[in-house]
Amino acid sequence: MAIKVTMPRLSDTMTEGTVATWLKKVGDKVSEGDILAEIETDKATMEFESFNEGTLLHIGIQAGETAPVDSLLAIIGKEGEDISALLAGGDAPAAEAPKADAPAAEAKTETAAPAKAAELPKGVIVVTMPRLSDTMTEGTVATWLKKVGDTVAEGDILAEIETDKATMEFESFNAGTLLYIGIQEGNTAPVDSLLAIIGPAGTDISGVADNFTAGGAATASAPAAEEKAAPAAEKAPEAAAETSNGGRILASPLAKKIASDKGIQLSQVKGSGENGRIVKSDIENFTPSAQAQTASVPAAKQEASAPAAPKVFVPAGEVYTEEIKNSQMRKIIAKRLAESLFTAPHYNLVIEVSMDEAMQARTAINSVPDTKVSFNDMVIKACALALKKHPKINSQWKEDAIIINHHVNIGVAVAVEDGLVVPVLKFTDAMSLSQIGGSVRDLAGRAKNKKLGPQEMEGSTFTVSNLGMFGITEFNSIINQPNSAILSVGAIVEKPVVKNGQIVVGNTMMLSLACDHRTIDGATGAQFLQTLKQYIESPVTMLA
Repeated sequence: MAIKVTMPRLSDTMTEGTVATWLKKVGDKVSEGDILAEIETDKATMEFESFNEGTLLHIGIQAGETAPVDSLLAIIGKEGEDISALLAGGDAPAAEAPKADAPAAEAKTETAAPAKAAELPKGVIVVTMPRLSDTMTEGTVATWLKKVGDTVAEGDILAEIETDKATMEFESFNAGTLLYIGIQEGNTAPVDSLLAIIGPAGTDISGVADNFTAGGAATASAPAAEEKAAPAAEKAPEAAAETSNGGRILASPLAKKIASDKGIQLSQVKGSGENGRIVKSDIENFTPSAQAQTASVPAAKQEASAPAAPKVFVPAGEVYTEEIKNSQMRKIIAKRLAESLFTAPHYNLVIEVSMDEAMQARTAINSVPDTKVSFNDMVIKACALALKKHPKINSQWKEDAIIINHHVNIGVAVAVEDGLVVPVLKFTDAMSLSQIGGSVRDLAGRAKNKKLGPQEMEGSTFTVSNLGMFGITEFNSIINQPNSAILSVGAIVEKPVVKNGQIVVGNTMMLSLACDHRTIDGATGAQFLQTLKQYIESPVTMLA
């Protein structure tokens, strides 16, 4: 008897999941314990294994699609078994589906599919705008790396797509010729819009683009997509082995996530999976080598020495304006910060911190070989420890409750060319100063090179923004929701201070805490700043 497999709840806060990759396709044999798919939750990308055996008869959620928990994910049963009653019943048990409606639904299912399939020529695949982050509703094509007429192999990078969080490479899961481009460079379109058409060279696709509707022609290509999606994730075609930036690395989403959390470069890892694919165990057993770490230094120096774009010449005495189209990132920044400022009642608390002992401690720490810690790293560590003592600061507002987070994930605001991104240090309180320093440098570097994954910018419970390096002594930030607070860090200033009744030269720094008054009262915020001041002014207390 066929068994329905539903979208699992893989975390306590998960309400919906995204199928990152199918590792089985319709018609494949499935054994108990086999990995069916990799599912992206609100916290991580996880492998989902089958608790049943049989043949995969139906896939209900295609790769890249998002659906609520308990939605129909797949159907497993005997080969050739009739599953029309299960499909007609949707998420309801098959036994509850009205018998009178079942034949009609079956007939509709059988007749609709051939009709739609007939709309697409043989071998033609419709590629739609992917959902590359959990909050993405539309995307902008930053660059096309293929043009109409080019041959496309499985795993080739088709385009760079700008989401609300980052610019990401979008790879093809199909092989063929790029027959049509539906969204030109610089244009924005909703998720599931027609992005491209791939198929055999010379195929007549007239009418396919004109008749395309989200969920229409895309549905027609679903069987082909099912057949190709899993092999694309498992096989590494020779054509995809090299790209313009030096090489493509095959790795499971879970392996990528773990590597990102540990700060491991995938190029240094040897994959043990099929055709060299990097899997979870490869990352967990990886030991970095000094040679691999130094190999990337010349490339970084070469990139840093690239000449800057020439400035526009403006004749004296002439009116000159320049219009810059708002990027998707800039639009989302504007939308979210406006929502935050106008929905959360902000107030700011300011405190001045002596930095003399912190400066001495940093000098001592950085005297250790291969160790580099910044003042910002020390502030982040102090924040993490202070948040454990004042969990109300580490909270979120919901209409019916206040969520207190007892885990500490600190977001670090990083300025990039298009705006601002906030990569997240997961479980910051458990990290050492040197680990925080290394992670911040890695995340900031990849943020500026547009190489951050969406999962690396999700899940923050508190945010730190530092403009001290620009000489800004004091400023107030807008809360990065759903956080309840954000800390603004100013520059260290040398000035006269009073110590033991005498005026001496000292070094101080201003800290400003922006709080959401719905969750944090003034006294609570003040107590947090007092604890934070204690940690920063006496760094040795961070070891207690």
